[in-house]
Amino acid sequence: MTTVDGTRVFLLPDLGEGLTEAEIVQWRVAVGDEVTVDQTVVEVETAKAVVDVPCPYAGRVVALHGAAGEVRPVGQPLITVAALDAGPAEPAGHATYREEERAGSGNVLIGYGTGHGPGRRRRRTRPPVAPEPSTTRPTPAPAPPPARPTVASEASSARTTPAVAVADGAGGADRGGLGTGTGSPVISPIVRRLAREHGIDATTLRGTGPGGVVRRADVEAALAAAATPPAAATAVPHPAPAPTAEDLVIPLTGVRKVIADKLSRSRREIPEVTIWVDVDATGLLETRTAINAANPDRPVSILALMARICLSGLRRFPQLNARVDGEAQRIVQSAGVHLGIAAQTDRGLVVPVLRDAQRLTTAELAAALTETTAAARAGTLPPARLTGGTFTLNNYGVFGVDGSTPIINHPEAALLGIGRIVDKPWVVDGQLAVRKVTQLSLTFDHRVCDGGVAGGFLRHVADCVERPAVLIANV
Repeated sequence: MTTVDGTRVFLLPDLGEGLTEAEIVQWRVAVGDEVTVDQTVVEVETAKAVVDVPCPYAGRVVALHGAAGEVRPVGQPLITVAALDAGPAEPAGHATYREEERAGSGNVLIGYGTGHGPGRRRRRTRPPVAPEPSTTRPTPAPAPPPARPTVASEASSARTTPAVAVADGAGGADRGGLGTGTGSPVISPIVRRLAREHGIDATTLRGTGPGGVVRRADVEAALAAAATPPAAATAVPHPAPAPTAEDLVIPLTGVRKVIADKLSRSRREIPEVTIWVDVDATGLLETRTAINAANPDRPVSILALMARICLSGLRRFPQLNARVDGEAQRIVQSAGVHLGIAAQTDRGLVVPVLRDAQRLTTAELAAALTETTAAARAGTLPPARLTGGTFTLNNYGVFGVDGSTPIINHPEAALLGIGRIVDKPWVVDGQLAVRKVTQLSLTFDHRVCDGGVAGGFLRHVADCVERPAVLIANV
């Protein structure tokens, strides 16, 4: 948008569905620098990934809104740029009503707009030219009361707030939000929907987010308070002890925050069940050795073979490749398998997704897994690669543990875990032998299937691990 003095303010764009804010990691430019269209100006961390944000304007940087470590809401000013050939500022009486500046190149992020593109831009009507003043001063007519803005107009005005009003990071009650204009701002559509489902006016709550933004935790706290019995409500609370100077305080933000929110929601909403089985993986290891000996330039990992086995199992038991749509009261089985791979990174646990994994060969699966996990650990995956999974594979054996009861990656319906492979005594054809043994666990949503389907899937996976010929017969 363009301000009264002719500078252009780039607002933090919509970085993905459900993302309402981003933390500034580091600025790539400084005040006084010249920038070109689509030049990366800042690196931000959302709840899903670290993203480079390019600026759609060219010119000289005159203001950076926010410091490293600060959380900025979507739709709030990020950087102010002045044109290099900018002339004298336009008179305030005319600039106020001037049509909004067109939004740069629009190439802020692949798949996401600048947040103030054509669909959200409003035109302001230029006021009629006043007649020449006469000798008699007329009595001015009283101004009509301002019309109450609609939700759509509030959203537009939130994205076109002049930079001079929010250059210090502060704003009014409707800053970046979609509220009534007089109450607390509510940015997230998820928060609005949760409040609406429980008959709560979210704009009346006291928001704990930046600038008073109402968060999901605020709505849940209101629900918990409403459900508290009167006797318990009058009891004297026992506050948690305040951190001491020696305590390490780690803010729950960015990827760590979305992990906490997603796992809490999964445990709260999904009635999950975990089943497991010990299997002899000796045959699977021998198969991998034979494959890699034949194709040394394209090695296949155990994880890739397990992914292939899971794809075989999901083709036979598609009930587990699904999600529950609670609002519509239905189960949605996905046509394709979008395979999530749990990966531990320096920023926390992420689950990058291989879309339509059932179309890949085993060698292609191995290559895709290697590339994807490396990009996840480097923090270079775009947000679109971290959402939309339908089934997750979790190799927690790399941490040296045998088993686990993992939490389902909401809103998926199932997750297969793989423990470490170790030498154990095993009975083979009535004789005791030392074999390579691992434990497989399947955690599933009991709403999408019963134990027969889940047990059948896990048994098929175990049979393929113990006798890879079973896998070959089904692919």
